[in-house]
Amino acid sequence: MKLYDNNQAPNPRRVRMVLAEKGINDIEMMQIDLSAGGNLTPEFCVKNPFAKVPVLELDNGFCLAETGAICRYLDELYEGTCLYGKTLEERARIDMWDHRMALGLVISVAMGFQHLSGFFKDRMTPIEAWGKESVSNALKVLPILEKQLADNTWVAGSEFSIADITAICAIDFARVIKIRIGDEYPSIQRWYAAMQERPSYKA
Repeated sequence: MKLYDNNQAPNPRRVRMVLAEKGINDIEMMQIDLSAGGNLTPEFCVKNPFAKVPVLELDNGFCLAETGAICRYLDELYEGTCLYGKTLEERARIDMWDHRMALGLVISVAMGFQHLSGFFKDRMTPIEAWGKESVSNALKVLPILEKQLADNTWVAGSEFSIADITAICAIDFARVIKIRIGDEYPSIQRWYAAMQERPSYKA
């Protein structure tokens, strides 16, 4: 299999962290240069018509896009650490928190970056007001996450899961739009320190 990756973007990092947590090392990594428009080439758009990374190309040639689908596929395909829960209730709770982190943090941070940084101004029309609103939306999630982590070791409960991976990738990428986790979030800081101790953090 091949993973079409980018070392700076948060969603490909989510997949790399899954690979690290599962101990998967037999996938060929293919770097896509987003700044140069490598994701916009006709060849890449055949693999994903939405022109986004990551994309996992299976051995039979099928190209699986969308970060959540790739992460779940790898979690179920390979043995080892289970990132999506073992019981029905665990899976539902993890799905709920992973969706909250993806929608509330990853997407909001990404929209803030795209519409405020000008990084993609050659291929989109940045709307400053929407960028600022997206940053505001991301900031609204942090008190909710703080409360959740005050009562739980990990984002979705007592066990490390895909929700932790999604959250950490969003929070780290949020630095580009000047969002920082300050002292008003002690539970997030405690969790963040625990995340940094995991080998997958550097993926």
